[in-house]
Amino acid sequence: MKCVLITGSAGLIGSQAVDFFHNLGYHIIGIDNNMRQYFFGESASTNPTKEALVQKYKNYTHYDEDIRNYFRIKQIFEEYKNSIELIIHTAAQPSHDWAAKEPLTDFSINANGTMNLLELTRLLCPDATFIFTSTNKVYGDAPNFLNIKEEFTRHECYDASSNLYSIDEQMSIDQTKHSVFGASKVAADVMCQEYGRYFGLKTGIFRGGCLTGPNHAGTELHGFLSYLVKCMVNNKPYTIFGYKGKQVRDNIHSYDLVNMFWHFHQNPRCGEVYNAGGGRDNSCSILEAIKLINFKTDLKWNNYTISDNNRIGDHIWYISDLSKFKSHYPDWKITHSLDSTITDMIDTEMKGIKS
Repeated sequence: MKCVLITGSAGLIGSQAVDFFHNLGYHIIGIDNNMRQYFFGESASTNPTKEALVQKYKNYTHYDEDIRNYFRIKQIFEEYKNSIELIIHTAAQPSHDWAAKEPLTDFSINANGTMNLLELTRLLCPDATFIFTSTNKVYGDAPNFLNIKEEFTRHECYDASSNLYSIDEQMSIDQTKHSVFGASKVAADVMCQEYGRYFGLKTGIFRGGCLTGPNHAGTELHGFLSYLVKCMVNNKPYTIFGYKGKQVRDNIHSYDLVNMFWHFHQNPRCGEVYNAGGGRDNSCSILEAIKLINFKTDLKWNNYTISDNNRIGDHIWYISDLSKFKSHYPDWKITHSLDSTITDMIDTEMKGIKS
């Protein structure tokens, strides 16, 4: 029996990974204790997704455990240590604002929880591939000091030759304001690199842009595109935090990110870092996203306000350069456009209303 262990298995990326690897014939060990409800409230609960996974996938085994509990996670590793080929670590506290409220909780999940998984992999499953879903927030606010220009519907970034720019893995993560969340993810990111470089584990670190898709339980504090669709379809108010709504993100569908994981697993490297977003073709500002969703839904929604205050450490503009990953894994490609992803999200939200 070949196994994949997935933390945060009822979340956006985790549940997509369950589907992906179950279809490849793996037994899935899912770990998720619904901390997202604690972070963001009942509407963000992952329990419905967990229950759906348990019912749909016969080769899925779920554990309601906390990754900070070394003893319990060790017991799970020990039970499957001879079968685990791949660990996909997606469990995290994911919000800037929430982290500032409870820094100790944020760090214990993002940093200490990751350390537990790395050490148990080293001790019990040293031949397994270990994939960590990091974040572009490890670069802190360094992208804000690039050559960014305000344009009509978005901010845009140019290189020294006035060519459109995107961010590769050479950007420094040092001497920058990260936010508490960004700093805890830096700690985990660097330890994943070190377990690859120092101990020789097959660790891949994926610094995500805006991870999204129809299964995202978006909230105001996390998951901007999902939450925006939810607000617009249900005619609820939405607050844009700073930058005139022209802040730019590149959006990657959860399937395409998990497919990156699969390509890495087939030919893993030790301690490798990749920027993992949708790239320039799948980028948008909030204003552009509103316009596109209005067009697709035939709405005229404008129930938003723009705050003068941006979130601390937040990016004015961020687009991932995917060149490194594509050079290492040339058979991988983006399969879900921003247009199709938003369509899927609208359809999912509309079905929820009708049901």
